[in-house]
Amino acid sequence: MTDASMAMADGGPDDLPRTFRRERDAQREAREREARERTAAELAYAPLPEPSFSHEPSMPAFELPYPMQSAFGVVTALEIPFRRLVTFFLKAVFAAIPAILLLGAILWVCGQFLTAYFPWLLKMKILITFPN
Repeated sequence: MTDASMAMADGGPDDLPRTFRRERDAQREAREREARERTAAELAYAPLPEPSFSHEPSMPAFELPYPMQSAFGVVTALEIPFRRLVTFFLKAVFAAIPAILLLGAILWVCGQFLTAYFPWLLKMKILITFPN
Protein backbone atom coordinates (compact mmCIF):
# COMPACT_ATOMS: atom_id res chain seq x y z
CA MET A 1 0.00 0.00 0.00
CA THR A 2 1.23 3.45 -0.75
CA ASP A 3 1.28 6.34 1.71
CA ALA A 4 -1.53 8.13 -0.13
CA SER A 5 -3.87 5.13 0.05
CA MET A 6 -3.06 4.62 3.74
CA ALA A 7 -3.81 8.27 4.49
CA MET A 8 -7.25 7.93 2.93
CA ALA A 9 -8.03 4.74 4.86
CA ASP A 10 -7.26 6.16 8.30
CA GLY A 11 -10.71 7.70 8.78
CA GLY A 12 -9.97 11.12 7.37
CA PRO A 13 -12.65 13.33 5.81
CA ASP A 14 -12.22 11.72 2.38
CA ASP A 15 -12.47 8.14 3.67
CA LEU A 16 -16.14 7.95 2.57
CA PRO A 17 -17.20 6.56 -0.78
CA ARG A 18 -17.91 9.15 -3.42
CA THR A 19 -21.72 8.76 -3.23
CA PHE A 20 -21.71 9.34 0.56
CA ARG A 21 -19.51 12.42 0.14
CA ARG A 22 -21.87 13.80 -2.49
CA GLU A 23 -24.87 13.19 -0.21
CA ARG A 24 -23.11 14.82 2.75
CA ASP A 25 -22.18 17.85 0.65
CA ALA A 26 -25.72 18.10 -0.73
CA GLN A 27 -27.18 18.03 2.79
CA ARG A 28 -24.71 20.70 3.94
CA GLU A 29 -25.64 22.93 1.00
CA ALA A 30 -29.35 22.42 1.70
CA ARG A 31 -28.88 23.42 5.35
CA GLU A 32 -26.91 26.50 4.36
CA ARG A 33 -29.51 27.47 1.73
CA GLU A 34 -32.30 27.00 4.29
CA ALA A 35 -30.44 29.17 6.81
CA ARG A 36 -29.96 31.91 4.19
CA GLU A 37 -33.67 31.79 3.27
CA ARG A 38 -34.68 31.92 6.94
CA THR A 39 -32.43 34.93 7.53
CA ALA A 40 -33.81 36.66 4.46
CA ALA A 41 -37.38 35.97 5.61
CA GLU A 42 -36.65 37.42 9.06
CA LEU A 43 -35.18 40.55 7.50
CA ALA A 44 -38.21 40.92 5.21
CA TYR A 45 -40.48 41.92 8.12
CA ALA A 46 -41.13 45.63 8.29
CA PRO A 47 -39.82 47.30 11.43
CA LEU A 48 -42.35 47.90 14.16
CA PRO A 49 -43.96 51.32 14.15
CA GLU A 50 -43.58 53.59 17.12
CA PRO A 51 -45.96 52.59 19.93
CA SER A 52 -48.98 54.78 20.38
CA PHE A 53 -49.54 55.84 23.95
CA SER A 54 -52.90 57.24 24.89
CA HIS A 55 -54.32 58.58 28.11
CA GLU A 56 -57.90 57.68 27.25
CA PRO A 57 -59.17 54.71 29.27
CA SER A 58 -61.10 53.25 26.32
CA MET A 59 -57.98 52.71 24.20
CA PRO A 60 -55.22 50.23 25.06
CA ALA A 61 -51.98 51.80 26.23
CA PHE A 62 -49.77 49.94 23.74
CA GLU A 63 -50.78 48.61 20.34
CA LEU A 64 -48.91 46.40 17.89
CA PRO A 65 -49.91 46.17 14.23
CA TYR A 66 -49.76 42.34 14.22
CA PRO A 67 -49.46 39.63 16.88
CA MET A 68 -45.93 39.06 18.06
CA GLN A 69 -44.33 35.79 17.08
CA SER A 70 -41.97 34.11 19.50
CA ALA A 71 -38.64 32.86 18.26
CA PHE A 72 -37.69 29.34 19.23
CA GLY A 73 -34.14 28.43 20.10
CA VAL A 74 -32.07 25.72 21.67
CA VAL A 75 -29.53 26.41 24.39
CA THR A 76 -26.46 24.31 23.70
CA ALA A 77 -24.00 25.70 26.25
CA LEU A 78 -24.08 27.90 29.30
CA GLU A 79 -20.73 29.29 30.39
CA ILE A 80 -20.75 30.71 33.91
CA PRO A 81 -17.52 31.29 35.82
CA PHE A 82 -17.26 29.02 38.87
CA ARG A 83 -16.75 31.86 41.34
CA ARG A 84 -19.91 33.69 40.18
CA LEU A 85 -21.89 30.44 40.38
CA VAL A 86 -20.70 29.79 43.96
CA THR A 87 -21.52 33.39 44.89
CA PHE A 88 -25.02 33.05 43.47
CA PHE A 89 -25.73 29.85 45.41
CA LEU A 90 -24.36 31.29 48.66
CA LYS A 91 -26.67 34.28 48.23
CA ALA A 92 -29.57 31.87 47.59
CA VAL A 93 -28.77 29.97 50.80
CA PHE A 94 -28.70 33.19 52.85
CA ALA A 95 -31.94 34.33 51.22
CA ALA A 96 -33.59 31.00 52.10
CA ILE A 97 -32.86 31.27 55.84
CA PRO A 98 -35.57 33.88 56.58
CA ALA A 99 -38.00 31.96 54.39
CA ILE A 100 -37.39 28.76 56.38
CA LEU A 101 -37.82 30.63 59.67
CA LEU A 102 -41.06 32.18 58.43
CA LEU A 103 -42.33 28.80 57.24
CA GLY A 104 -41.52 27.26 60.63
CA ALA A 105 -43.40 30.07 62.41
CA ILE A 106 -46.43 29.64 60.15
CA LEU A 107 -46.48 25.88 60.74
CA TRP A 108 -46.13 26.39 64.52
CA VAL A 109 -49.09 28.82 64.51
CA CYS A 110 -51.14 26.33 62.49
CA GLY A 111 -50.27 23.58 64.97
CA GLN A 112 -51.29 25.80 67.90
CA PHE A 113 -54.57 26.62 66.12
CA LEU A 114 -55.32 22.96 65.51
CA THR A 115 -54.46 22.06 69.11
CA ALA A 116 -56.70 24.84 70.49
CA TYR A 117 -59.74 24.12 68.32
CA PHE A 118 -59.37 20.34 67.93
CA PRO A 119 -58.21 19.01 71.33
CA TRP A 120 -58.71 15.37 70.36
CA LEU A 121 -55.69 15.75 68.06
CA LEU A 122 -53.53 16.27 71.16
CA LYS A 123 -54.95 13.08 72.70
CA MET A 124 -54.18 11.22 69.47
CA LYS A 125 -50.64 12.64 69.55
CA ILE A 126 -50.15 11.29 73.07
CA LEU A 127 -51.45 7.87 72.06
CA ILE A 128 -49.10 7.63 69.08
CA THR A 129 -45.93 8.51 71.00
CA PHE A 130 -44.07 5.72 72.77
CA PRO A 131 -42.91 6.54 76.32
CA ASN A 132 -39.53 5.22 77.53
